[in-house]
Amino acid sequence: MKSKIAFAVVVASLAAMSPALADWPQWRGPGGQGHADASKLPAEWSEVKNISWRTELPGRGWSSPVILGNQVWVTIAHETLASEEKKKERLKANTGGQPLIVLSEVRIHTLCIDKSSGKIVKDIEVLKKEDPQWVHKTNSYASPTPILEDGKLYSQNGSYGSACLDMKSGKVLWTNQDLWVMHENGPGGSPIIWNDLLIFHMDGSDRQFIAALDKRTGKLAWQTRRSGEMNSNPQLKKAYGTPVVTKVHGRDIVISPAADWLYGYDPASGEELWKVKYGSLGFSIVPKPVVGDGMVYIGTSFMRPQLIAFDITKAKPEIAWACKRSVPAVSSPILVGKEIYFVSDSGGMVTCLDARTGEEQWRERIGGNHSASPLYAGGRLLFHSKEGETTSLKPGRKFKILTRNKLDGGHHASAAVSGDALFLRTDKALYRVEKQ
Repeated sequence: MKSKIAFAVVVASLAAMSPALADWPQWRGPGGQGHADASKLPAEWSEVKNISWRTELPGRGWSSPVILGNQVWVTIAHETLASEEKKKERLKANTGGQPLIVLSEVRIHTLCIDKSSGKIVKDIEVLKKEDPQWVHKTNSYASPTPILEDGKLYSQNGSYGSACLDMKSGKVLWTNQDLWVMHENGPGGSPIIWNDLLIFHMDGSDRQFIAALDKRTGKLAWQTRRSGEMNSNPQLKKAYGTPVVTKVHGRDIVISPAADWLYGYDPASGEELWKVKYGSLGFSIVPKPVVGDGMVYIGTSFMRPQLIAFDITKAKPEIAWACKRSVPAVSSPILVGKEIYFVSDSGGMVTCLDARTGEEQWRERIGGNHSASPLYAGGRLLFHSKEGETTSLKPGRKFKILTRNKLDGGHHASAAVSGDALFLRTDKALYRVEKQ
């Protein structure tokens, strides 16, 4: 009973810190944890079943939908490929040896889709960058998910810049393209909002820091360098994480995963409050932290992926346990009740652990390759694959597949929910899925 109460308190505190009024204001929903308050989502769907509308999207992007009222927003990138000469020049500078997309120009747009009809009603350019950094071929130039609050859309795209859009008029209120790091593979982390601050990570191979902009003006409010000692190889210093804010010992703290370290910061000033070293091979961090029952769970991503649980009830957080089996490098875990679940990047191996002890309850294969983060809605766990399949599981300490549903295209973006409708973005289109 005590653990349920503590979990409820943490979820409530996360929800209280999420942007007000929007149905699905940010990546992974109102509390940023992948939970949706929906009980009537359809159990089955396909291209011809339980689809209210399907809208093809121009450009390219992996950002997740965000929703306010009758507006669904996504970001897309219009890409102008670089010349072969410029591409060869850039590839010489690619010390990581990754397969890249090289552009001469990128234009990042926000699209507003009418939630009722699926019609694109606004297409607004918010950022433009000439000769931008390359991105990895599995990434996009519009991967970070924007965040909505009080009629404003805030887009943060790493070194390509940040922007604030008035959702009603479509006017870009401010942009900031002053902050820069070498991402190597393109930006991936999404921003969060705390009071009047837009907070985000900038962890490149050259410099690593967390920053906050004044959301009213776009001006830099604070910037804090990562202080933990890291691997000497620049490629192992970068990260693509997203922070969360939660209450720890009665005060708000930014929980911020980066290469080799988990940090805690004062959201008002950016002051580093503590840091905990979790290893020497944690880099290119992608998963968003999960918080509940006095614990924080992070994925350490590439090289040797681990899921690590930190006890944040201590004066200084301590590692409680770590799991190394079938841990994803990209998708986030999800906490439901007393269990935490995650799916491997390749092969679709889903694992259920006791959230307090890390003890494995089951580990079963659902198949497919996964980068989208899972969703808990209507008493079901939904896992979305790059092959376009969504596998629905019953949560609990016994493995049970409920349904499998297939759409054309692949799922890179995480799902969104509004009312009794599920919104799924594939690499081809945006869908509204609901009972017909």
